[in-house]
Amino acid sequence: MTTPLLLAFYGDDLTGSTDVMESLALSGVETVLFLDRPSEAQRRRFAGVQALGIAGTSRSETPDWMDRHLAPMFAWLAEQGAEHVHYKVCSTFDSSPEIGNIGRAIELGRAAFGGRPVPIVVGAPQLKRYTAFGELFAAFRGEVFRIDRHPVMSRHPVTPMHEADLRRHLGAQTALAIALVDGRAMGEEADAAADAALAGDPGAILLDVLDARTQTAAGRQLARLADRGCRFVVGSSGVEYALTQGWAAAGCIAGTARFTPLPPVARLAVVSGSCSPTTERQIREAEAQGFDALAFDPRGFVAGDTAAIAALQADALAQLAEGRSLIVHTALGPSSDLGEALSGQDGARHAIARGLGRLQARLVAEAGLGRAVIAGGDTSSHALRELAVHALTPRLPLAQTPGSPVCLAHSDDPAFDGLEIALKGGQVGHDDYFVRLRDGIA
Repeated sequence: MTTPLLLAFYGDDLTGSTDVMESLALSGVETVLFLDRPSEAQRRRFAGVQALGIAGTSRSETPDWMDRHLAPMFAWLAEQGAEHVHYKVCSTFDSSPEIGNIGRAIELGRAAFGGRPVPIVVGAPQLKRYTAFGELFAAFRGEVFRIDRHPVMSRHPVTPMHEADLRRHLGAQTALAIALVDGRAMGEEADAAADAALAGDPGAILLDVLDARTQTAAGRQLARLADRGCRFVVGSSGVEYALTQGWAAAGCIAGTARFTPLPPVARLAVVSGSCSPTTERQIREAEAQGFDALAFDPRGFVAGDTAAIAALQADALAQLAEGRSLIVHTALGPSSDLGEALSGQDGARHAIARGLGRLQARLVAEAGLGRAVIAGGDTSSHALRELAVHALTPRLPLAQTPGSPVCLAHSDDPAFDGLEIALKGGQVGHDDYFVRLRDGIA
C-alpha cells in the first residue's frame, strides 16, 4: 500500500534535488528521488515513502523545453495527491529569460494546479541564504553578499545574477504580478499579511525568510495557503526546512534521524565539470592529499574525439588499478571556463556533462568502485543519467556541507545498485570535501 504523501517535488537540477532529499531526511521524512517518472514497479518498490521527487534538468533548459516537459510533469505530480508540490530551484535563484526561466515554471505550475497564486520561499538560513524585503543575500567564505554582488553567482558562466530584488528578477521572466510578505510582517502579522496578499489574486507570493523566526512563520503560511488551494510552491530547500517544523510539531514526522558513519575507501573517482572557484580549491586540496588530477579539454567531449576520450579512460583506469584516487576535470576555476568558446555550439555543455557521465559509468563498472562523486550542478543533472541508476535515497547528510549529501543509488544493474554517490554543486563544500569522502566521515 502506498503511504499518503506529505510532499512531491521536481528539482530543476540534480544537486538541487538531492538538497531537498537531504533536508527531508534530516527531519526523519523517508524520501526517494527518481531520475525520471517511475514505472509502476519502481514506484511500488518505494511505496512507504512520505516524500518523492523527480530530478530534472530545467535549470539548464529553455522555455520551449519547459513547455514540452514541465507541463506533463506537473500534471503527473498533481495526480500524486501530495499535500504540497514543490518546484525546487537553486537557493541562489540564478536564472534568465532564456535559460532556467523560473517565471515560466511558475506559469506552468500555476496552470496545472488550478490557477491559484504560487507561494515562493527562497531564504534558507541553514544554507546561509536570506531574503529581506524581497532581496536575496548569500554567504561566501564567511561573508554575506547581496546576490548581485556575490563573488561567484554574479559571475555564473550561464546565468549570472545581476539583480537581487527577486520580484524585479522574475519580472524579466513573467508578466505575473508577484506580491511580497516581507520580514517585518513574518510574525504575529503574518496571517493578515498573507491573506491581504492572497486577496489581490497575484500570480505568486514571495515570503521573506532571514532567520529561524521568519522560517517558522513561512512554514505556517505554506500550510495555510495550501488549505486555500495554493499547494504548488516554488523555491529553494528553504521550503522543506520551513514545512518540516510544522510536520514535526504535529507529530506527522519524527523530526530527527540517525545515519551510520561513512567508512573510508581505498579509491574514489571524481568527475568534475564545475568552473567554480570553490571546486578549484577542492581539487587542489585533493591533489595535495594524494589524489591524481587529470585535466581534459572539454572540447573533446563536444567534438566526440574518440581517440582522446579513449586515452583519458585508459589513463583513469590505470590510476585506479594502482589503488589511487583521482579527479577528472574539464575546468579548474573560472579562468579556465571555455563557455564563450562553446557558446555558439548548441548543446555543448550538455555534451560535456554526458561525456563525464559516461566516463564515470565506465570507471565504476570496470574498476568495481563502491563510491563516486560528480561535481557541478548542471554537470550532475546530465552526467548521472549516463549511469544505469533510476533512483536515489539518502545515505549520509554532510553536516559541514549542507546540500551535498552522499546518496545510495538504486539500479537494475548490479554494477551500480548500492553505489554510494555524492553530487556536488559548484559552490558547495569546504576545501577538503573530496578528501573527506575518500577518508570517511564519522
